[in-house]
Amino acid sequence: MLDKETVKKGDIFVNGKRIEDYFKGNVAKETYEEPFRITNTLGKYTFTVKVDGGGQKSQLHAFIHALSRALSALDDKNKQILKKKGFLTRDARVRERRKVGMGGKARRKKQSPKR
Repeated sequence: MLDKETVKKGDIFVNGKRIEDYFKGNVAKETYEEPFRITNTLGKYTFTVKVDGGGQKSQLHAFIHALSRALSALDDKNKQILKKKGFLTRDARVRERRKVGMGGKARRKKQSPKR
């Protein structure tokens, strides 16, 4: 997995895999490199991240949010740049809770008998 001999400056690991192997494709690569590009820190830091839950896209956006928060903690100039681009904004939408007595999911009503 992560050997100290194989890890070099600028490597990023997500759930024990290199980021290129975890988030495949050019679109994902452009997306996760964007915070580095706009702060001129591409290849300067090594990150190890653990993400779970949701789908690939949600995990990618959660990774970008965490990465942006880490970069903004390093330098106040980074914070202003990342905030202007919207990388420090959290998506607050969550699953609606199931209500008691409704008959299933969050908004489903009980079926009315026809006869």
